[in-house]
Amino acid sequence: MKLPPLRAVQCFEAVARLNSFSQAAVALNVTQSAVSHQVRLLEEYLGESLFIRGGRKLSLTVLGERYFEDISHSLQCISQSSQQIREGECGRLRLALYSSLAVKWLVPRLENFRQLHPEIELTLKMVTEEPEFTDQCADCFVTAHPPRKNFTAEFLYQETLYPFCSQKLWQKIQDQPLPEAIWQQPLLSVHSIFNSEQGADWKAWCKLGGFELPASANMSYFSHMVLAAEAAKYHQGIAFLNDYFLNDQDRQHLVRIPTHELPTGDKLYFTYKKSRARQREIIALGRWLKQQCFDYEGQ
Repeated sequence: MKLPPLRAVQCFEAVARLNSFSQAAVALNVTQSAVSHQVRLLEEYLGESLFIRGGRKLSLTVLGERYFEDISHSLQCISQSSQQIREGECGRLRLALYSSLAVKWLVPRLENFRQLHPEIELTLKMVTEEPEFTDQCADCFVTAHPPRKNFTAEFLYQETLYPFCSQKLWQKIQDQPLPEAIWQQPLLSVHSIFNSEQGADWKAWCKLGGFELPASANMSYFSHMVLAAEAAKYHQGIAFLNDYFLNDQDRQHLVRIPTHELPTGDKLYFTYKKSRARQREIIALGRWLKQQCFDYEGQ
């Protein structure tokens, strides 16, 4: 089915609505001759006159009035659909973020956001790897690797890890010199933090501290920090954990060992399309996320 040129239909709608070629040109940010040309193209396509031109007086023909009523609604639907894809549905927001960050950090704080912004319906999508940065996935993202083009990335925090153990294990080593006391306990390593090399996190931490990892160290390996955190909570060893991943319940069972930290080099960003930078819901969520990070760092 052959359709009339959309630009010509848009020009006709503006002229009919404003009852003026010159005002339509201003509204569309084009020249008056360009508007006249597009309307003529549409009339030629339809094989009918849409306007009665009589000097300075301009009016629609009977067919033009009917056509204007029909296409006005269609253009409005196109505009609304395009705006919804570009800016999102008003009052609703979908946030994609790493599963561990969602469960351990965001969800316990979410009630505060809902109290501050009851008008926003926030839906979470948890991902284990980098999400697909499309509207089909989510409206906005928390990620360590934001796209470089067409997206805005607002800094949230820089990831730093610390050695943690259970309260029970800490009671055994708290009066002993460090790091020697650590080597007497099982070490829990998350091999995905730096690379696939087993024990890379502990080797990097030792290098920063200026000492060697003993060859006799008893080490267990985990694919995810959340698993290592649970193991540490149940007295199974010492693990490098992210403070942001620990909720209030975790802190009742875990102790941060007072030694130097282990920066991962990763930074987390709140990311969204540049075209949606003025969307009220995204602005509100971004401000709230940054405030949560700021409040936590200030503790």
